[in-house]
Amino acid sequence: MRKTITLREANQAFAHCIREVEAGAEYIIIRNGLPVARLLPIGGRRVPSSDEQAARVRTRARMEKGWPIGAGPFDRDSLHER
Repeated sequence: MRKTITLREANQAFAHCIREVEAGAEYIIIRNGLPVARLLPIGGRRVPSSDEQAARVRTRARMEKGWPIGAGPFDRDSLHER
């Protein structure tokens, strides 16, 4: 995702910008209406954003709880005919 921000905004929220860049965002920084710099990840390991981390936690909780499908417990042998 590419975002355009002013130099002043980038200066005031630099740590926030870096966290978003680690999560895959890209920033175009403008001064006096002209683009002067681009802030983007250099590669390597991607760091998930806080929203992505929260979604992962919710998904894992759902997986551990499971969904009722009315099938009851079963094992591998009951799934395959012999």
